[in-house]
Amino acid sequence: MQYETDLELKAALDQQWPRSTGGNLRLARQMLAFRDLERGDLVVANRGKSEVLAVGTVVGGYAYDPEAQTHRHTVGVDWDTSYAQSFDAPRHAWQQTLAKVPGNLMRQIRHRRDQREANEVPGLVSDANGVGEPGVVETAVEVRRPGLPDAELPDDVRKVWDLLEHKGQVVLQGPPGTGKTRLALNVALALAGHADLIEAAPGERAAVLARLSAVPEEAEGTGEEGASEKARAARLTMVTFHPSYGYEDFVEGFRPDTTADEAGLNLKMKDGVFLRVCAAAKKAPDDIYLIVVDEINRGDLPRILGELITLLELDKRGSVSITLPTSGRQQTVPPNVRIIGTMNSADRSVGHIDSAIRRRFAFLDVPPDLDSLDGEVEGLGLASLLEGLNERLDAQFGPNHLLGQAYLLADDRPLATAEQLSHAFHHEIVPLVADYCLGRPEMLRAVLGELVDDGTGRVVQTNPTDLPGMLAKVFVTAGTAQAADEDGASAEPEWDEG
Repeated sequence: MQYETDLELKAALDQQWPRSTGGNLRLARQMLAFRDLERGDLVVANRGKSEVLAVGTVVGGYAYDPEAQTHRHTVGVDWDTSYAQSFDAPRHAWQQTLAKVPGNLMRQIRHRRDQREANEVPGLVSDANGVGEPGVVETAVEVRRPGLPDAELPDDVRKVWDLLEHKGQVVLQGPPGTGKTRLALNVALALAGHADLIEAAPGERAAVLARLSAVPEEAEGTGEEGASEKARAARLTMVTFHPSYGYEDFVEGFRPDTTADEAGLNLKMKDGVFLRVCAAAKKAPDDIYLIVVDEINRGDLPRILGELITLLELDKRGSVSITLPTSGRQQTVPPNVRIIGTMNSADRSVGHIDSAIRRRFAFLDVPPDLDSLDGEVEGLGLASLLEGLNERLDAQFGPNHLLGQAYLLADDRPLATAEQLSHAFHHEIVPLVADYCLGRPEMLRAVLGELVDDGTGRVVQTNPTDLPGMLAKVFVTAGTAQAADEDGASAEPEWDEG
């Protein structure tokens, strides 16, 4: 293949359409997604934002037909028009010509088709003339690999799942706001058998996560004193590492005994988070126990993990034991314990992870997810805004200092009003960008352009209703395919689907 990555294809597109550089990365990703469709993948053909024409199954890979008059780039698809239907309201997932179908939308499409067939209600089937009308038929893609269950996992959850099975522990690393903690919690839902709730309503999802995080009030003891307390741990345990977090908190140590009646300082040997989880996991070998460590690189990992780092490797789980130096007990790590850490790649205040620890963790990059920003505010596409802003940040500071999609989301949905956008931009995005710039106005101006006042070196305060247009001018219009070439034609590259 000539282009292996989206960045390689973007570089080629930048040479061909230099005035379209702001949108070429997104275009490159769409083109590669089209090229990489495989047999068995599902494709949804839609017209506009509220009508499904058909759902097709890919039966042949990408091919280029130089003899064809139009639509030379093709992928063979077997279409099923029984899925044809219309929605009452627009579905913003179809902002792009080619986009991934969110799992909840695909379930809606299937459910509406199944419900219609069960009730024997005639479907909305497009006739041949309708399907064959001139113009671009937009498509959305749901990747469906052989061997996966019907309610298959999202791609990012599947990747983490596979890494956990291979390594036992994973670190999710990426810029702020890319959803690393959310991804970890999605994996927790999947491991607990609740994959269908990954894209559920926030309240329903939070209720299940709360139940998974609840520590049982009682646990069956093993006969020794304190055994019941030691075995108490939830299926999902969340901790946050920081400079003061230590071995005594995570493994074991002498801690103040608040129940003692004697005067003075009374210490008691207590198990830390990890040992309690291990004890509970040992008593329930058929369940997966997950520890999510937020900000894992902010702690002193060699000190926190101590000698237990030896037991994290899967081939040593349940078989190799070590002697804990403080209590003198023998300790193993059950094979059904998993660890997911999150790491902010933009944090300059923390050092690199110890190489011995790094060898025992798998690492997965979590980049900004433009597909989740399928909405717009006063005509400003949020995905285009974030893409344009991140291109400038990448040019100034590198890929570790981008911004994630969470800055433009509220309750898991894209921002919808100019007031929401103004609040997010001025009170969340600008302070972070200013921190990246280390107080240097020229760097801030290189990123935010004319939004920075030349006299004061500060970002201008604007009326919320004016902000979408100003942001579009700086981050979208000036760097995307909206510019016209000299003869008035659009500079946006054209590409066809068949």
